[in-house]
Amino acid sequence: MARVSVEVENHIARVTLTRGDKMNALDPAMLEAIAEAGESLMDRDDVRVVVLSGEGASFCAGLDVMSFGAMAGKDPVELLEPRTHGNANLFQQVPLVWRKLPMPVICAVQGVAYGGGLQIALGADVRFAAPGTKFSIMEMKWGIVPDMGGMALLPHLTRSDVIRRLTYTAAPFEAAQALEWGLVSEIAEDPLAAALALAEEIAGKSPSAIRAAKALIGFAEDNMHDPDAVLLEESKVQAQLMGKPHQMEVIAANLQKRPAKFS
Repeated sequence: MARVSVEVENHIARVTLTRGDKMNALDPAMLEAIAEAGESLMDRDDVRVVVLSGEGASFCAGLDVMSFGAMAGKDPVELLEPRTHGNANLFQQVPLVWRKLPMPVICAVQGVAYGGGLQIALGADVRFAAPGTKFSIMEMKWGIVPDMGGMALLPHLTRSDVIRRLTYTAAPFEAAQALEWGLVSEIAEDPLAAALALAEEIAGKSPSAIRAAKALIGFAEDNMHDPDAVLLEESKVQAQLMGKPHQMEVIAANLQKRPAKFS
């Protein structure tokens, strides 16, 4: 059965988890499908922004319990340590592919985002959540640690004491608390509508500048203890944008008070 759908229209790719009857829980087929969906967009020059969502009552309830039982019989070293997707294994690629994409990713979350579901959402650039949405770093409930890229993503979003508390307890928390902790960007009555509205706004900006901005932000996050490197990268990126066709079209559109049109 299909686990993920990808639709591209007006330069926006809508990626939807389509296992709504199972709260979009992550079984092996779902993991493969999510990673493949993200990777299929990597070289799509026509896509300027991605909206990631889950059908049904919940965004993603985390790992499918039945799948967990099946994986428990495998050698964990052979299952987890090989780098099958660049710097990641499959489990890590499922959230990290959204951070690796060259275009921004906006995630709409409702119902629950537990365990792997939360880590998938954290891979997005921006997260809208419905009021009352429940989150959890759930892994400690099963006697394991977060292992789907969460430890590469969380330190950029919230404080160390928050990460430790949520990891040690596996306690659920709601959208309002997630917003306070920086794990949600905004609470919206209709998070998908909010995500699509932001996507339309971003899609109207210079495609080359948006991609350059995402790459530059990522570089700054990865080199926060080396400001000299960040400053130099900032200058290099700017030099590559100035005077080029996309920037010249932005200038012309602003002067003529019209929407920019990019080839």
